[in-house]
Amino acid sequence: MTHFLYIIWNQSDGIKIGSFNLHFYSLMFVVAFGLGWYLMKSIFNRENEPIEKLDSLFVWMVLSILLGARLGHVLFYDWKYYKNHLLEILLPFRFDPKFEFTGFQGLASHGAAIAVIIAMYFYKTKIMKRSYLWILDRVVIPVASGAIFVRLGNFFNSEIYGPITSKAHFYAVKFVREDEFWSDKNILSTTGTHSEEQAFKVLQTDPKFAQLFDSIPFRHPAQLYEAFGYIFVFLIVYLMYWKTNARNKEGLIFGAFLVSLFSVRMIVESVKESQGGFESALGLLTTGQWLSIPFIISGLYFIWNSNKVKV
Repeated sequence: MTHFLYIIWNQSDGIKIGSFNLHFYSLMFVVAFGLGWYLMKSIFNRENEPIEKLDSLFVWMVLSILLGARLGHVLFYDWKYYKNHLLEILLPFRFDPKFEFTGFQGLASHGAAIAVIIAMYFYKTKIMKRSYLWILDRVVIPVASGAIFVRLGNFFNSEIYGPITSKAHFYAVKFVREDEFWSDKNILSTTGTHSEEQAFKVLQTDPKFAQLFDSIPFRHPAQLYEAFGYIFVFLIVYLMYWKTNARNKEGLIFGAFLVSLFSVRMIVESVKESQGGFESALGLLTTGQWLSIPFIISGLYFIWNSNKVKV
């Protein structure tokens, strides 16, 4: 529902297909990987590389992104919990206090970035036989496009949002399914329903819950801010490859990607609710900002050392 000065966001977490629920977040990953494959296919055709190698690259990218993002969340944001629940790191189940299917709750983009960089070294060694930076300069193009859809998935999931706004500004969003708001309220017993889907519908239609509904705070849609920023990151690396000779300067596109993407992350982190991690120990910056600094410095290094034009 959209109002003149704000948006009420009450999107369910997926599309019901019979008894199966296709989660929007998962759907955004499928879109990201599919578009990434298409973008790399165009690059492989231009570089006269066989498509068979692209299939292998796709597998390496999917595995490294998912595994890296998962381990990144565990190590950077929630090690205090997972060090006592090691099986839950790679298994989509919770064993304590009771056994239940949870899916993989928690993915960190910094971990995904590290894993991709490492994986591309082995991909280069075993399959591609091109230079390491040649590969990195090209894979960051689909990675940049994928980052847009991942953040859109976060928006659909009503997660990783920004702080509460003082007023219902035009950019403000009321996340009806906000976890923090409902953490101390039993929404099912309050509404007399048997599922969250029913409960959220009742909240918006039953007048006796109007006061409770109105008390849900308005927040900055940090996910959309970040997705919007990543559009420009994608355009930068895409145009550098297709419209300039930057592809002949090894490390230039990769460096530009690191600097631009993690600069966007640094900025948006300032209007994002804390995700935890080690920021309380270091202070001053968020965990996401601390993790972004090494990537930005590395990107500047690659840009600086990319002057040599390869013929």
